[in-house]
Amino acid sequence: MMPSPSEKYRPFPQVRLTGRRWPTRTIEKAPIWMSTDLRDGNQSLIEPMSIAAKLEFFELLVATGFKEIEVGFPSASQTDFDFVRKLIVEKRIPDDVTIEVLVQSRRELIERTFEAVEGASKVIVHLYNAIAPSFRRIVFNQSKDEVKALAVEGTRIIKECAAARPGTHWTYQYSPETFSMTELSFAREVCDAVAQMWRPTPEHKMIVNLPATVEAAMPNVFADQVEWMDRNMGYRDSIVLSVHPHNDRGTAVAAAELALLAGADRVEGCLFGNGERTGNVDLVTLAMNLYTQGIDPGLDFSDIDGVRRVVERCNQIPVHPRHPYAGDLVFTAFSGSHQDAIRKGFAQRQPGTVWDVPYLPIDPADLGRSYDAVIRVNSQSGKGGATFLLERGLGFTPPRRVQIEFSHAVQAVADQSGEEVCGDAICALFRREYFDVTGPVLRVNAATLRVQGRSVAMPAASGAASGDVYAEAVAVALGMAAQVSSFETANTANGETAVFVGCRVGEQAVRYGVAVNANAALAVVDAVVSAVNRAQWAGVAQVESEAVAA
Repeated sequence: MMPSPSEKYRPFPQVRLTGRRWPTRTIEKAPIWMSTDLRDGNQSLIEPMSIAAKLEFFELLVATGFKEIEVGFPSASQTDFDFVRKLIVEKRIPDDVTIEVLVQSRRELIERTFEAVEGASKVIVHLYNAIAPSFRRIVFNQSKDEVKALAVEGTRIIKECAAARPGTHWTYQYSPETFSMTELSFAREVCDAVAQMWRPTPEHKMIVNLPATVEAAMPNVFADQVEWMDRNMGYRDSIVLSVHPHNDRGTAVAAAELALLAGADRVEGCLFGNGERTGNVDLVTLAMNLYTQGIDPGLDFSDIDGVRRVVERCNQIPVHPRHPYAGDLVFTAFSGSHQDAIRKGFAQRQPGTVWDVPYLPIDPADLGRSYDAVIRVNSQSGKGGATFLLERGLGFTPPRRVQIEFSHAVQAVADQSGEEVCGDAICALFRREYFDVTGPVLRVNAATLRVQGRSVAMPAASGAASGDVYAEAVAVALGMAAQVSSFETANTANGETAVFVGCRVGEQAVRYGVAVNANAALAVVDAVVSAVNRAQWAGVAQVESEAVAA
Protein backbone atom coordinates (compact mmCIF):
# COMPACT_ATOMS: atom_id res chain seq x y z
CA MET A 1 0.00 0.00 0.00
CA MET A 2 1.28 3.45 -0.86
CA PRO A 3 2.21 5.66 2.11
CA SER A 4 0.11 8.68 2.96
CA PRO A 5 1.12 11.45 0.51
CA SER A 6 0.44 14.17 3.08
CA GLU A 7 3.13 12.71 5.30
CA LYS A 8 5.73 12.27 2.57
CA TYR A 9 5.21 15.06 0.02
CA ARG A 10 4.66 18.79 0.26
CA PRO A 11 2.47 20.69 -2.21
CA PHE A 12 4.43 23.07 -4.41
CA PRO A 13 4.04 26.64 -3.18
CA GLN A 14 1.85 28.89 -5.29
CA VAL A 15 3.31 32.03 -6.82
CA ARG A 16 2.17 35.31 -5.29
CA LEU A 17 1.20 37.02 -8.52
CA THR A 18 -1.59 39.55 -8.66
CA GLY A 19 -3.27 40.66 -11.84
CA ARG A 20 -2.17 37.68 -13.89
CA ARG A 21 -2.20 38.53 -17.57
CA TRP A 22 -1.55 35.13 -19.12
CA PRO A 23 -5.07 33.65 -18.51
CA THR A 24 -6.66 36.26 -20.79
CA ARG A 25 -4.08 36.12 -23.58
CA THR A 26 -4.03 34.04 -26.74
CA ILE A 27 -1.02 32.77 -28.65
CA GLU A 28 -0.83 34.69 -31.90
CA LYS A 29 2.50 33.56 -33.36
CA ALA A 30 4.94 30.70 -33.10
CA PRO A 31 7.86 30.95 -30.67
CA ILE A 32 11.51 30.73 -31.59
CA TRP A 33 12.16 27.00 -31.72
CA MET A 34 15.35 25.42 -30.39
CA SER A 35 15.90 21.70 -30.80
CA THR A 36 17.99 20.06 -28.13
CA ASP A 37 17.64 16.57 -29.62
CA LEU A 38 21.37 16.33 -30.31
CA ARG A 39 22.34 17.36 -26.78
CA ASP A 40 19.66 16.90 -24.11
CA GLY A 41 17.91 14.21 -26.13
CA ASN A 42 21.12 12.44 -27.00
CA GLN A 43 22.39 12.29 -23.42
CA SER A 44 19.21 10.48 -22.39
CA LEU A 45 19.68 7.58 -24.83
CA ILE A 46 20.82 4.13 -23.73
CA GLU A 47 23.24 4.21 -26.64
CA PRO A 48 24.17 7.80 -27.58
CA MET A 49 24.08 8.63 -31.26
CA SER A 50 27.12 8.08 -33.45
CA ILE A 51 28.46 10.96 -35.51
CA ALA A 52 26.67 9.52 -38.56
CA ALA A 53 23.37 9.36 -36.69
CA LYS A 54 23.81 12.88 -35.31
CA LEU A 55 24.50 14.15 -38.81
CA GLU A 56 21.35 12.49 -40.16
CA PHE A 57 19.34 14.00 -37.31
CA PHE A 58 20.90 17.44 -37.84
CA GLU A 59 19.96 17.39 -41.51
CA LEU A 60 16.40 16.40 -40.58
CA LEU A 61 16.15 19.34 -38.18
CA VAL A 62 17.43 21.73 -40.82
CA ALA A 63 14.99 20.37 -43.41
CA THR A 64 12.14 20.69 -40.91
CA GLY A 65 12.88 24.37 -40.43
CA PHE A 66 14.77 24.72 -37.14
CA LYS A 67 16.98 27.82 -37.09
CA GLU A 68 18.55 27.15 -33.69
CA ILE A 69 19.94 23.68 -32.97
CA GLU A 70 21.86 22.63 -29.87
CA VAL A 71 24.45 20.34 -31.41
CA GLY A 72 26.19 19.03 -28.33
CA PHE A 73 28.27 19.36 -25.20
CA PRO A 74 31.70 19.41 -26.85
CA SER A 75 33.73 19.90 -23.68
CA ALA A 76 32.21 16.78 -22.12
CA SER A 77 32.34 14.35 -25.04
CA GLN A 78 34.90 13.67 -27.74
CA THR A 79 32.09 12.46 -30.03
CA ASP A 80 30.28 15.76 -29.56
CA PHE A 81 33.51 17.71 -30.12
CA ASP A 82 34.25 15.82 -33.33
CA PHE A 83 30.68 16.22 -34.55
CA VAL A 84 30.73 19.98 -34.04
CA ARG A 85 34.04 20.22 -35.87
CA LYS A 86 32.64 18.12 -38.74
CA LEU A 87 29.67 20.47 -39.14
CA ILE A 88 31.94 23.51 -39.29
CA VAL A 89 34.88 22.17 -41.30
CA GLU A 90 32.64 20.52 -43.90
CA LYS A 91 30.42 23.65 -44.07
CA ARG A 92 27.25 21.72 -43.28
CA ILE A 93 25.56 24.54 -41.35
CA PRO A 94 23.23 26.66 -43.52
CA ASP A 95 23.68 30.42 -43.32
CA ASP A 96 20.32 30.89 -41.59
CA VAL A 97 20.97 28.26 -38.89
CA THR A 98 22.69 29.00 -35.58
CA ILE A 99 24.30 26.15 -33.68
CA GLU A 100 24.24 26.06 -29.89
CA VAL A 101 26.71 24.38 -27.52
CA LEU A 102 26.34 23.72 -23.80
CA VAL A 103 29.05 24.28 -21.21
CA GLN A 104 29.50 24.41 -17.45
CA SER A 105 31.05 27.31 -15.59
CA ARG A 106 34.70 26.20 -15.61
CA ARG A 107 37.43 27.96 -17.57
CA GLU A 108 39.01 24.85 -19.11
CA LEU A 109 35.59 23.61 -20.30
CA ILE A 110 34.68 27.00 -21.74
CA GLU A 111 37.99 27.24 -23.61
CA ARG A 112 37.52 23.71 -24.96
CA THR A 113 34.03 24.71 -26.13
CA PHE A 114 35.34 27.75 -28.02
CA GLU A 115 37.95 25.51 -29.61
CA ALA A 116 35.14 23.23 -30.84
CA VAL A 117 33.16 26.03 -32.49
CA GLU A 118 36.15 27.84 -33.99
CA GLY A 119 35.29 29.13 -37.46
CA ALA A 120 31.49 28.93 -37.19
CA SER A 121 29.66 32.02 -38.40
CA LYS A 122 26.92 32.07 -35.71
CA VAL A 123 27.04 30.37 -32.32
CA ILE A 124 24.97 30.37 -29.13
CA VAL A 125 27.15 29.56 -26.13
CA HIS A 126 24.92 28.13 -23.43
CA LEU A 127 26.06 28.27 -19.79
CA TYR A 128 24.14 26.64 -16.98
CA ASN A 129 24.36 25.94 -13.27
CA ALA A 130 21.79 24.59 -10.82
CA ILE A 131 20.45 27.15 -8.36
CA ALA A 132 17.54 25.46 -6.49
CA PRO A 133 17.71 25.10 -2.67
CA SER A 134 17.97 21.30 -2.71
CA PHE A 135 20.87 21.45 -5.17
CA ARG A 136 22.62 24.19 -3.24
CA ARG A 137 22.30 22.16 -0.06
CA ILE A 138 22.57 18.52 -1.20
CA VAL A 139 24.58 18.49 -4.42
CA PHE A 140 27.00 21.41 -4.20
CA ASN A 141 26.99 22.55 -0.55
CA GLN A 142 27.14 26.15 -1.73
CA SER A 143 25.59 29.37 -0.50
CA LYS A 144 23.44 31.61 -2.65
CA ASP A 145 26.37 33.98 -3.13
CA GLU A 146 28.62 31.15 -4.27
CA VAL A 147 26.02 29.89 -6.75
CA LYS A 148 25.53 33.37 -8.17
CA ALA A 149 29.29 33.99 -8.35
CA LEU A 150 29.75 30.79 -10.35
CA ALA A 151 27.23 31.95 -12.95
CA VAL A 152 28.73 35.43 -13.17
CA GLU A 153 32.31 34.17 -13.48
CA GLY A 154 31.36 31.74 -16.24
CA THR A 155 29.66 34.59 -18.07
CA ARG A 156 32.77 36.74 -17.72
CA ILE A 157 35.01 34.03 -19.19
CA ILE A 158 32.65 33.45 -22.11
CA LYS A 159 32.51 37.17 -22.80
CA GLU A 160 36.31 37.28 -22.79
CA CYS A 161 36.61 34.28 -25.17
CA ALA A 162 33.99 35.70 -27.51
CA ALA A 163 35.68 39.10 -27.68
CA ALA A 164 38.87 37.39 -28.83
CA ARG A 165 37.03 35.90 -31.84
CA PRO A 166 35.25 38.78 -33.58
CA GLY A 167 34.76 36.77 -36.79
CA THR A 168 31.84 34.88 -35.23
CA HIS A 169 28.46 36.31 -34.27
CA TRP A 170 28.14 35.24 -30.63
CA THR A 171 24.90 34.94 -28.68
CA TYR A 172 25.04 34.19 -25.00
CA GLN A 173 22.49 31.99 -23.25
CA TYR A 174 22.22 31.47 -19.53
CA SER A 175 20.07 28.77 -17.90
CA PRO A 176 19.43 28.82 -14.16
CA GLU A 177 19.06 25.06 -14.03
CA THR A 178 16.28 23.84 -11.72
CA PHE A 179 14.57 27.23 -12.10
CA SER A 180 11.13 25.71 -11.54
CA MET A 181 12.11 24.69 -7.97
CA THR A 182 13.96 27.91 -7.09
CA GLU A 183 12.84 30.95 -5.11
CA LEU A 184 11.79 33.47 -7.73
CA SER A 185 13.58 36.35 -6.09
CA PHE A 186 16.85 34.43 -6.16
CA ALA A 187 16.34 33.27 -9.75
CA ARG A 188 15.89 36.91 -10.75
CA GLU A 189 18.93 37.93 -8.72
CA VAL A 190 21.17 35.43 -10.51
CA CYS A 191 19.80 36.22 -13.99
CA ASP A 192 20.17 39.97 -13.39
CA ALA A 193 23.77 39.52 -12.21
CA VAL A 194 24.57 37.47 -15.31
CA ALA A 195 22.94 40.06 -17.58
CA GLN A 196 24.84 42.84 -15.82
CA MET A 197 28.06 41.04 -16.67
CA TRP A 198 27.12 40.34 -20.30
CA ARG A 199 25.42 43.71 -20.94
CA PRO A 200 22.94 42.75 -23.68
CA THR A 201 21.24 45.39 -25.80
CA PRO A 202 17.96 45.41 -27.75
CA GLU A 203 20.05 45.05 -30.91
CA HIS A 204 22.18 42.19 -29.57
CA LYS A 205 20.07 40.28 -27.09
CA MET A 206 21.08 37.46 -24.77
CA ILE A 207 18.90 34.46 -24.00
CA VAL A 208 17.69 33.70 -20.50
CA ASN A 209 16.35 30.16 -20.51
CA LEU A 210 14.07 29.07 -17.66
CA PRO A 211 14.13 25.29 -17.30
CA ALA A 212 11.54 23.18 -15.59
CA THR A 213 14.45 20.79 -15.10
CA VAL A 214 12.08 18.72 -13.01
CA GLU A 215 8.42 19.42 -13.60
CA ALA A 216 7.35 20.06 -10.04
CA ALA A 217 3.94 21.75 -10.26
CA MET A 218 0.86 22.27 -12.36
CA PRO A 219 1.32 24.13 -15.67
CA ASN A 220 -0.42 27.24 -14.35
CA VAL A 221 2.21 27.52 -11.61
CA PHE A 222 4.99 27.43 -14.18
CA ALA A 223 3.12 30.10 -16.15
CA ASP A 224 3.00 32.25 -13.02
CA GLN A 225 6.75 31.79 -12.54
CA VAL A 226 7.45 32.80 -16.13
CA GLU A 227 5.16 35.84 -15.96
CA TRP A 228 6.77 36.91 -12.69
CA MET A 229 10.20 36.79 -14.32
CA ASP A 230 8.88 38.53 -17.43
CA ARG A 231 7.62 41.40 -15.26
CA ASN A 232 10.50 41.69 -12.81
CA MET A 233 13.83 40.75 -14.35
CA GLY A 234 16.23 43.42 -15.51
CA TYR A 235 17.25 44.10 -19.13
CA ARG A 236 13.93 42.63 -20.28
CA ASP A 237 13.95 44.52 -23.57
CA SER A 238 17.36 43.03 -24.30
CA ILE A 239 16.53 39.45 -23.41
CA VAL A 240 14.98 36.58 -25.34
CA LEU A 241 13.00 34.78 -22.65
CA SER A 242 13.15 31.04 -23.25
CA VAL A 243 11.63 28.01 -21.51
CA HIS A 244 12.79 24.41 -21.32
CA PRO A 245 9.94 22.30 -19.89
CA HIS A 246 10.37 18.67 -18.86
CA ASN A 247 7.53 16.21 -18.65
CA ASP A 248 7.74 14.62 -15.18
CA ARG A 249 4.08 15.34 -14.49
CA GLY A 250 3.04 14.65 -18.07
CA THR A 251 2.08 18.27 -18.69
CA ALA A 252 5.12 19.69 -20.50
CA VAL A 253 3.14 20.71 -23.58
CA ALA A 254 0.55 22.52 -21.46
CA ALA A 255 3.31 24.17 -19.45
CA ALA A 256 5.01 25.39 -22.63
CA GLU A 257 1.76 26.76 -24.08
CA LEU A 258 0.93 28.61 -20.87
CA ALA A 259 4.51 29.88 -20.66
CA LEU A 260 4.10 31.42 -24.12
CA LEU A 261 0.99 33.20 -22.83
CA ALA A 262 3.03 34.33 -19.83
CA GLY A 263 5.69 36.07 -21.91
CA ALA A 264 8.13 33.43 -23.17
CA ASP A 265 9.59 34.10 -26.61
CA ARG A 266 11.35 30.81 -27.22
CA VAL A 267 10.91 27.09 -26.48
CA GLU A 268 13.54 24.38 -26.17
CA GLY A 269 12.58 20.74 -26.58
CA CYS A 270 12.89 17.55 -28.58
CA LEU A 271 11.00 15.87 -31.39
CA PHE A 272 8.42 13.48 -29.93
CA GLY A 273 9.43 14.44 -26.39
CA ASN A 274 12.68 12.52 -26.00
CA GLY A 275 14.82 13.41 -22.99
CA GLU A 276 15.79 12.49 -19.44
CA ARG A 277 13.22 10.62 -17.34
CA THR A 278 9.85 11.34 -18.98
CA GLY A 279 11.43 13.60 -21.58
CA ASN A 280 11.57 17.20 -22.75
CA VAL A 281 8.58 19.03 -24.12
CA ASP A 282 7.49 17.50 -27.42
CA LEU A 283 8.10 20.10 -30.13
CA VAL A 284 6.07 18.16 -32.72
CA THR A 285 2.95 18.22 -30.57
CA LEU A 286 3.51 21.83 -29.56
CA ALA A 287 4.01 22.97 -33.15
CA MET A 288 1.04 21.03 -34.52
CA ASN A 289 -1.17 22.32 -31.71
CA LEU A 290 -0.45 25.81 -33.01
CA TYR A 291 -1.13 24.67 -36.58
CA THR A 292 -4.60 23.41 -35.66
CA GLN A 293 -5.37 26.85 -34.22
CA GLY A 294 -4.56 28.54 -37.51
CA ILE A 295 -1.02 29.63 -36.54
CA ASP A 296 1.88 28.84 -38.86
CA PRO A 297 4.44 27.06 -36.63
CA GLY A 298 7.27 27.67 -39.06
CA LEU A 299 8.18 23.98 -38.91
CA ASP A 300 7.38 21.53 -41.70
CA PHE A 301 5.89 18.22 -40.62
CA SER A 302 4.13 17.53 -43.92
CA ASP A 303 5.88 14.14 -44.01
CA ILE A 304 5.37 13.18 -40.38
CA ASP A 305 6.02 9.50 -41.04
CA GLY A 306 9.38 10.31 -42.64
CA VAL A 307 10.34 12.49 -39.66
CA ARG A 308 9.31 9.74 -37.28
CA ARG A 309 11.37 7.11 -39.11
CA VAL A 310 14.55 9.18 -38.86
CA VAL A 311 14.00 9.95 -35.17
CA GLU A 312 13.23 6.33 -34.32
CA ARG A 313 16.31 5.16 -36.21
CA CYS A 314 18.65 7.68 -34.57
CA ASN A 315 17.20 7.43 -31.05
CA GLN A 316 16.48 3.71 -31.21
CA ILE A 317 13.25 4.47 -29.38
CA PRO A 318 9.86 3.79 -31.01
CA VAL A 319 7.20 6.49 -31.16
CA HIS A 320 4.08 5.28 -29.39
CA PRO A 321 1.22 4.34 -31.75
CA ARG A 322 -1.07 6.72 -29.84
CA HIS A 323 1.42 9.59 -29.84
CA PRO A 324 -0.31 12.86 -30.85
CA TYR A 325 -0.19 13.55 -34.59
CA ALA A 326 2.57 11.01 -35.35
CA GLY A 327 1.44 7.68 -33.91
CA ASP A 328 0.31 4.93 -36.26
CA LEU A 329 -3.17 4.88 -34.73
CA VAL A 330 -3.92 8.52 -33.91
CA PHE A 331 -6.07 9.04 -37.01
CA THR A 332 -7.61 5.58 -36.82
CA ALA A 333 -11.15 4.82 -35.71
CA PHE A 334 -12.27 1.30 -34.81
CA SER A 335 -15.45 2.34 -33.01
CA GLY A 336 -18.57 2.08 -35.12
CA SER A 337 -20.01 5.42 -34.00
CA HIS A 338 -16.70 7.18 -34.63
CA GLN A 339 -16.45 5.63 -38.07
CA ASP A 340 -19.94 6.70 -39.00
CA ALA A 341 -19.31 10.30 -37.94
CA ILE A 342 -15.97 10.47 -39.76
CA ARG A 343 -17.42 9.00 -42.95
CA LYS A 344 -20.24 11.54 -42.91
CA GLY A 345 -17.75 14.33 -42.27
CA PHE A 346 -15.71 13.36 -45.32
CA ALA A 347 -18.84 13.00 -47.42
CA GLN A 348 -20.04 16.53 -46.57
CA ARG A 349 -16.68 18.24 -46.70
CA GLN A 350 -16.27 20.94 -49.36
CA PRO A 351 -12.76 21.70 -50.70
CA GLY A 352 -11.36 25.02 -49.57
CA THR A 353 -13.51 25.27 -46.45
CA VAL A 354 -12.43 25.23 -42.80
CA TRP A 355 -11.58 21.71 -41.63
CA ASP A 356 -14.51 20.27 -39.69
CA VAL A 357 -14.55 16.48 -39.66
CA PRO A 358 -15.77 14.78 -36.47
CA TYR A 359 -13.10 13.09 -34.36
CA LEU A 360 -10.27 14.41 -36.55
CA PRO A 361 -8.81 17.66 -35.15
CA ILE A 362 -6.46 17.94 -38.12
CA ASP A 363 -6.56 16.80 -41.74
CA PRO A 364 -4.25 13.75 -41.87
CA ALA A 365 -3.26 14.78 -45.39
CA ASP A 366 -1.54 17.89 -43.97
CA LEU A 367 0.90 15.52 -42.28
CA GLY A 368 1.33 13.32 -45.32
CA ARG A 369 -0.92 10.64 -43.85
CA SER A 370 -3.21 8.63 -46.10
CA TYR A 371 -6.95 8.53 -45.52
CA ASP A 372 -6.72 4.76 -46.01
CA ALA A 373 -5.65 4.32 -42.39
CA VAL A 374 -8.28 6.63 -40.90
CA ILE A 375 -10.92 3.93 -40.53
CA ARG A 376 -9.99 0.35 -39.72
CA VAL A 377 -12.42 -2.42 -38.97
CA ASN A 378 -12.47 -4.98 -36.18
CA SER A 379 -15.17 -6.62 -34.07
CA GLN A 380 -15.96 -3.25 -32.42
CA SER A 381 -16.76 -1.57 -35.71
CA GLY A 382 -20.09 -0.90 -37.37
CA LYS A 383 -21.41 -0.34 -40.85
CA GLY A 384 -19.74 3.06 -41.15
CA GLY A 385 -16.25 1.64 -41.11
CA ALA A 386 -16.89 -0.97 -43.74
CA THR A 387 -18.73 1.58 -45.88
CA PHE A 388 -15.84 4.03 -45.73
CA LEU A 389 -13.41 1.35 -46.88
CA LEU A 390 -15.76 0.28 -49.65
CA GLU A 391 -15.99 3.87 -50.84
CA ARG A 392 -12.20 4.02 -50.99
CA GLY A 393 -11.71 0.57 -52.49
CA LEU A 394 -14.65 0.12 -54.87
CA GLY A 395 -15.56 3.71 -55.65
CA PHE A 396 -19.20 3.81 -54.62
CA THR A 397 -21.35 4.20 -51.52
CA PRO A 398 -23.94 1.47 -50.90
CA PRO A 399 -27.37 2.59 -49.65
CA ARG A 400 -27.97 2.41 -45.92
CA ARG A 401 -29.94 -0.85 -46.19
CA VAL A 402 -27.09 -2.55 -48.02
CA GLN A 403 -24.61 -1.12 -45.51
CA ILE A 404 -26.56 -2.69 -42.64
CA GLU A 405 -26.84 -6.05 -44.38
CA PHE A 406 -23.15 -6.15 -45.32
CA SER A 407 -22.04 -5.08 -41.85
CA HIS A 408 -23.35 -8.41 -40.50
CA ALA A 409 -21.06 -10.28 -42.88
CA VAL A 410 -18.09 -8.15 -41.81
CA GLN A 411 -18.98 -8.63 -38.14
CA ALA A 412 -19.07 -12.39 -38.58
CA VAL A 413 -15.61 -12.42 -40.12
CA ALA A 414 -14.19 -10.12 -37.44
CA ASP A 415 -15.77 -12.13 -34.60
CA GLN A 416 -14.45 -15.37 -36.02
CA SER A 417 -10.87 -14.16 -36.47
CA GLY A 418 -10.71 -11.77 -33.52
CA GLU A 419 -8.46 -9.60 -35.68
CA GLU A 420 -8.66 -6.44 -37.74
CA VAL A 421 -10.26 -6.79 -41.18
CA CYS A 422 -8.29 -4.70 -43.67
CA GLY A 423 -9.77 -2.66 -46.50
CA ASP A 424 -8.71 -5.12 -49.20
CA ALA A 425 -10.34 -7.96 -47.27
CA ILE A 426 -13.57 -5.99 -46.88
CA CYS A 427 -13.70 -5.23 -50.60
CA ALA A 428 -13.01 -8.90 -51.38
CA LEU A 429 -15.79 -9.94 -48.98
CA PHE A 430 -18.22 -7.52 -50.66
CA ARG A 431 -17.41 -8.92 -54.09
CA ARG A 432 -17.90 -12.45 -52.79
CA GLU A 433 -21.21 -11.56 -51.09
CA TYR A 434 -22.74 -9.62 -53.97
CA PHE A 435 -20.82 -9.90 -57.23
CA ASP A 436 -19.67 -13.50 -57.19
CA VAL A 437 -22.64 -15.17 -55.50
CA THR A 438 -23.93 -18.18 -57.43
CA GLY A 439 -27.40 -19.70 -57.47
CA PRO A 440 -30.20 -20.83 -59.76
CA VAL A 441 -30.04 -17.70 -61.95
CA LEU A 442 -27.33 -16.80 -64.47
CA ARG A 443 -27.31 -13.92 -66.93
CA VAL A 444 -26.44 -15.01 -70.46
CA ASN A 445 -26.79 -11.54 -72.02
CA ALA A 446 -28.99 -8.45 -71.69
CA ALA A 447 -31.97 -10.28 -73.17
CA THR A 448 -31.57 -13.77 -71.75
CA LEU A 449 -31.25 -15.38 -68.33
CA ARG A 450 -30.68 -19.00 -67.50
CA VAL A 451 -32.95 -19.98 -64.62
CA GLN A 452 -32.45 -23.45 -63.17
CA GLY A 453 -30.95 -24.54 -66.47
CA ARG A 454 -33.72 -23.07 -68.66
CA SER A 455 -33.32 -20.05 -70.91
CA VAL A 456 -35.67 -17.22 -70.07
CA ALA A 457 -36.13 -14.24 -72.38
CA MET A 458 -36.17 -10.88 -70.61
CA PRO A 459 -39.00 -8.48 -71.54
CA ALA A 460 -38.01 -5.03 -72.74
CA ALA A 461 -37.85 -2.51 -69.92
CA SER A 462 -35.99 0.62 -69.00
CA GLY A 463 -35.23 2.78 -65.98
CA ALA A 464 -36.18 1.85 -62.43
CA ALA A 465 -39.09 -0.25 -63.70
CA SER A 466 -36.54 -2.67 -65.12
CA GLY A 467 -35.96 -4.12 -61.68
CA ASP A 468 -39.62 -5.06 -61.22
CA VAL A 469 -39.92 -6.44 -64.75
CA TYR A 470 -36.82 -8.58 -64.51
CA ALA A 471 -37.69 -9.79 -61.03
CA GLU A 472 -41.15 -10.84 -62.18
CA ALA A 473 -39.71 -12.75 -65.15
CA VAL A 474 -37.27 -14.54 -62.87
CA ALA A 475 -40.04 -15.35 -60.41
CA VAL A 476 -42.20 -16.90 -63.12
CA ALA A 477 -39.28 -19.07 -64.20
CA LEU A 478 -38.61 -20.09 -60.60
CA GLY A 479 -42.24 -20.82 -59.96
CA MET A 480 -42.45 -18.58 -56.88
CA ALA A 481 -43.29 -15.02 -55.99
CA ALA A 482 -40.57 -12.38 -56.26
CA GLN A 483 -40.95 -8.71 -55.51
CA VAL A 484 -38.51 -5.79 -55.74
CA SER A 485 -38.71 -3.77 -52.51
CA SER A 486 -36.08 -1.15 -53.35
CA PHE A 487 -34.14 0.03 -56.36
CA GLU A 488 -31.29 2.57 -56.25
CA THR A 489 -28.49 3.56 -58.56
CA ALA A 490 -25.25 5.51 -58.18
CA ASN A 491 -22.31 6.50 -60.31
CA THR A 492 -18.98 4.96 -59.38
CA ALA A 493 -15.71 6.86 -59.18
CA ASN A 494 -14.69 5.58 -62.63
CA GLY A 495 -17.99 6.44 -64.32
CA GLU A 496 -19.77 3.06 -64.22
CA THR A 497 -23.30 2.50 -62.93
CA ALA A 498 -23.84 0.79 -59.59
CA VAL A 499 -27.30 -0.71 -59.02
CA PHE A 500 -28.69 -1.84 -55.66
CA VAL A 501 -31.83 -3.98 -55.67
CA GLY A 502 -33.75 -5.24 -52.65
CA CYS A 503 -35.71 -8.35 -53.53
CA ARG A 504 -38.05 -10.68 -51.63
CA VAL A 505 -38.23 -14.18 -53.10
CA GLY A 506 -41.00 -16.38 -51.82
CA GLU A 507 -41.25 -16.21 -48.05
CA GLN A 508 -37.62 -15.25 -47.56
CA ALA A 509 -36.59 -11.94 -45.98
CA VAL A 510 -35.53 -9.18 -48.32
CA ARG A 511 -32.03 -9.69 -49.71
CA TYR A 512 -30.03 -7.13 -51.57
CA GLY A 513 -28.28 -7.55 -54.86
CA VAL A 514 -25.52 -5.29 -56.14
CA ALA A 515 -23.95 -4.97 -59.56
CA VAL A 516 -21.62 -2.55 -61.31
CA ASN A 517 -21.36 -2.22 -65.05
CA ALA A 518 -20.60 0.41 -67.68
CA ASN A 519 -23.86 -0.67 -69.31
CA ALA A 520 -26.70 0.51 -67.06
CA ALA A 521 -29.17 -2.10 -68.35
CA LEU A 522 -26.75 -4.95 -67.66
CA ALA A 523 -26.10 -3.54 -64.18
CA VAL A 524 -29.85 -3.73 -63.44
CA VAL A 525 -30.09 -7.32 -64.68
CA ASP A 526 -27.02 -8.36 -62.69
CA ALA A 527 -28.30 -6.68 -59.51
CA VAL A 528 -31.59 -8.61 -59.74
CA VAL A 529 -29.68 -11.85 -60.38
CA SER A 530 -27.46 -11.07 -57.37
CA ALA A 531 -30.48 -10.43 -55.12
CA VAL A 532 -32.38 -13.54 -56.22
CA ASN A 533 -29.37 -15.81 -55.91
CA ARG A 534 -28.53 -14.43 -52.47
CA ALA A 535 -32.13 -14.97 -51.37
CA GLN A 536 -32.16 -18.52 -52.69
CA TRP A 537 -28.78 -19.23 -51.16
CA ALA A 538 -29.97 -17.88 -47.80
CA GLY A 539 -33.10 -20.04 -48.01
CA VAL A 540 -31.07 -23.18 -48.67
CA ALA A 541 -28.72 -22.32 -45.81
CA GLN A 542 -31.67 -21.84 -43.46
CA VAL A 543 -33.26 -25.17 -44.42
CA GLU A 544 -29.93 -26.94 -43.90
CA SER A 545 -29.46 -25.22 -40.54
CA GLU A 546 -32.95 -26.25 -39.38
CA ALA A 547 -32.29 -29.82 -40.50
CA VAL A 548 -29.06 -30.00 -38.50
CA ALA A 549 -30.80 -28.57 -35.43
CA ALA A 550 -33.59 -31.17 -35.72
